[in-house]
Amino acid sequence: MPYVNIKVTQEGGPNGTGPSPDEKAQLVAGVTDLLEQVLNKNPATTFVVIDEVPLDNWGMSGRQVSQIRAEKS
Repeated sequence: MPYVNIKVTQEGGPNGTGPSPDEKAQLVAGVTDLLEQVLNKNPATTFVVIDEVPLDNWGMSGRQVSQIRAEKS
């Protein structure tokens, strides 16, 4: 019973809120298909969870991603 957790920042997509519902559906289907093809896992027991993380809650290089994005614009 595979469990896959995808974490993305809340940006891009409609209104800068994160992946669109269609993009999320593609991720779920694609990851499920990949696990079936590569590891022969049953899609009926494959779980995919997408977490959207606010830019202030995601950091790299000692800074929040919101700061990094603000500097680039």
